[in-house]
Formats: sequence, C-alpha cells, structure tokens
Amino acid sequence: MKPRTLYEKHIDSHSARTLDDKGHVLLYIDRQVINEYTSPQAFSGLRDAGRRVWRPETSLAVVDHVNPTAPVRTRQMPDAGGARQVSYLAENCQEFGIELFDILDKRQGIEHVVAPEQGFILPGMVIAAGDSHTTTYGALGAFGFGIGTSEIEHLLATQTLVYKKLKTMRVTVNGKLANGITAKDVVMALVAKIGAAGATGYAIEFCGQGIDMLSVEGRMTICNMAVEAGARGAFMAPDEKVFEYLKDKPRAPKGQQWLDAVAVWKRELHSDADAVFDREVELSAEEIAPMVSWGTSPDQALAINGQVPDPSAEPDASRRKDLQRALNYMGLRAGQPLNSINISHAFIGSCTNARIEDLRAAAEVVRGKSVASTVRAMIVPGSSQVRAQAEEEGLAEIFIQAGFEWRQSGCSMCLAMNDDVLSPGDRCASSTNRNFEGRQGAGARTHLMSPAMVAAAAIRGHLTDVREV
Repeated sequence: MKPRTLYEKHIDSHSARTLDDKGHVLLYIDRQVINEYTSPQAFSGLRDAGRRVWRPETSLAVVDHVNPTAPVRTRQMPDAGGARQVSYLAENCQEFGIELFDILDKRQGIEHVVAPEQGFILPGMVIAAGDSHTTTYGALGAFGFGIGTSEIEHLLATQTLVYKKLKTMRVTVNGKLANGITAKDVVMALVAKIGAAGATGYAIEFCGQGIDMLSVEGRMTICNMAVEAGARGAFMAPDEKVFEYLKDKPRAPKGQQWLDAVAVWKRELHSDADAVFDREVELSAEEIAPMVSWGTSPDQALAINGQVPDPSAEPDASRRKDLQRALNYMGLRAGQPLNSINISHAFIGSCTNARIEDLRAAAEVVRGKSVASTVRAMIVPGSSQVRAQAEEEGLAEIFIQAGFEWRQSGCSMCLAMNDDVLSPGDRCASSTNRNFEGRQGAGARTHLMSPAMVAAAAIRGHLTDVREV
C-alpha cells in the first residue's frame, strides 16, 4: 500500500463504498453534534418522510447559538423565535431519542467546547455537524467537518454521507514560539499568508515544533480557525498530550479498553513518513507576532505593530476594491498604526477561544488592573463547566474586579444571534473567528485577536501589544 496521509487514513477507514472515479465515496460518520439553529428542518424532513434516526446514541444535541448569556440563567428566552428553536430541539430530541444538553444542564455550552470536554470526540473518529467550525476536532486526531441541513437529515437517517475527497496540505510551523505568542496568532498568521480561500478544497495537517509545543486547547483554536482559510478539514496527529487530555473525560474508554485504544491510535494515527501532500506551507515560529485583524475578512490581519494597508499600493484591481471597501466599513485610514485604534467593546468568548486556558491567559493580563472607562468588556465562557472551573480557580473574581461582565456560556456575540449584539459604529476587540460585515451586529466593527490581546485592549482602551501591558 502506498504511503498515506492522516487524512487519507481517516477517509479510507470510513469509506463504506466508492461511488465513482471522481473521488466520491459513501462515508460512514461516527458522531454528530446537533444545535438548535441548524437542525430544525432536518428533523422536520425526517418526520415528514416517516423516517427514524438510525443510531441516536451517536448524536449529541446542545443549545448554544440563540440562548441568552445573562449572568443569571433561566429558561426564559426574550426572543420568541429563539425560544421556539430551543423548544423544538427539545421536542425533536425526545421524539427521536437523542441526548440533549439544554439551557439549564450543567454540561451546556458551545458544541465545539462541550463535545471534547465530555470525551464525545476521540482520535480516529469522523464527525459531521451543522457548523463550519466542526474542524475543531482535528486537534484530537479526529476528522470533523461542517455540513448543511439536508445533509444533517441524511446523516440522522443513515449514519452516512456522500462525500468527495479533498486534496491535502501540510502546514509546518518551524521553531519555537516566542513568549506571548499564542495559537490564535499562529492560525491568524497562516490565514493572512495563504488567504481566505488559500485552503479551499484541502484538508490541512499541522505539524512542526511550533505545533508540538501547544496545548490541546491551543491546537483546537488552530483547527477551529483553519476553516477561515477555506479548509474543509484540519488535523494534528494525536500525541501524549491528547491522550492525557482525554483519558479521564466522562465518555472516554476506561481500563483495558482505554489502553487498547491508545495502542491503536499511536500505531495508526499519523501520516506515513513518505506520504506526499498536494501542497506544502511553512511558517517560521520566531517570525510570528501578536496578530490583529484590521478589515472584514480573517485574512485581512497584521502584526499589532503594523499599519493599516494602503489600497492604492495594491496592483490587483479586484483586491484593491476589496481593501478599500474594508477600510470604508471599518472606518480606518491607510497608514494608521494598528495600536492607535480605539475600541468601545471587548469580547472574550466563542468556540475558538473560550476554554479554561484562554480565560487563564486573559486573567493574567487583567489581574490588578481595570477596564478602560470607555470600554464595555464581556467574558462568555465556552461551557457551563468552563464557567464553574473559572469560578473555582478565582478567575471570575479577577474579571469582575477589573470591570468585565461575567456571563453564562453560549455563542453570544460571536455571531449575535441572541441579545448580545453590537450597535452600528461599535468597535470590538474580539477573541472570535470571523470579522465579516455585520457579524457582531449591523454596522459593527470587529477586530480579531487572542484572548490575552482582547484583555490588553480592554485595559488600554485601544488595540495594543499584550507584551507591553
């Protein structure tokens, strides 16, 4: 057998049938995570067709997109549409036998935070879900990808999907990351380098010393945001850090089953030494600085010590037009130092950066300091368990004393589907994954960065290098 990449091993082991000579296969899916926002039509379709869910035990449902994150949690939903989505998910889960973490469940949270912390995702699995950031699970040596509503229905009914194989890309991060440089900076540097469509049609495998030194949570951040470069999958070969992270999770195998599983994962879940990738990309860890986005696409980002680019210097007419549009929307001027941009809001949350490690890093920045009087700052933990742990560790008190709002878990201001919405002209330092026009509210302006960088901006009142705070 020819040498294979980790991606190819996942696809080969889960292909139930080859469908044609163009790369289409019938792919078996191990697990699915369901939310209230992308699943309603899928369940309605099943019901209308008189179909059942084939393997309900392989699905886990969570409420995360539309729920309020007010500091005191109740079942009350101020938005009637959101309330109906939540209640309909509960009705569907009860009828079709799917486990649900509802609003008041102590395990509730953002799906891509909850599933790993429960041990629902394991190395070697293939996972599909109605959310593009399902790529997060590649940090555990699994293969996750986002699907649409019609595919959710098909998956629920058959446990399979018609799938077209991707090309492969290897991203090697050479050298050690400097102090103060985070996983968010690494992935933002990659997206800025190859562009928002640079990995379209690819599954990315990340490797190199710069990746090996990251925690599992940091690796999740990178796999999560790989989709912002167009990737439909992102991987890291599982190692001892991954096994240590998973071994005591509630749904991880126990005893001899665990030992047997780890032995298989170690033996099989890595790219073969001579495997050939369709594209190779390299980053130098030493050259990566704290990153911030300035425009309206995740690839419109620079090191914090940079300046807003000048569209007139761009030779490509189409790209020049995009740069000018971004400048106009963001209310910036060419040549403006990034560290001079004032903010009105600071948001730490999302499936990209709201795990306990992210909150610890932010707390270290704000400890003993105060949020600028011109800034509204919010912390929205990625799950109820992360929130509880942060309170036990004293992090919540640090945030509250500094002037941050300490809120309940959910997607929140990442995509503004609940009542956490910015107003036109508001400018937010955000630990989220997308800075599209209107993403956090109509007319709102978003600057992406790491949680520590958001914390620094909240204290200073403007974008700033966290290493100087």
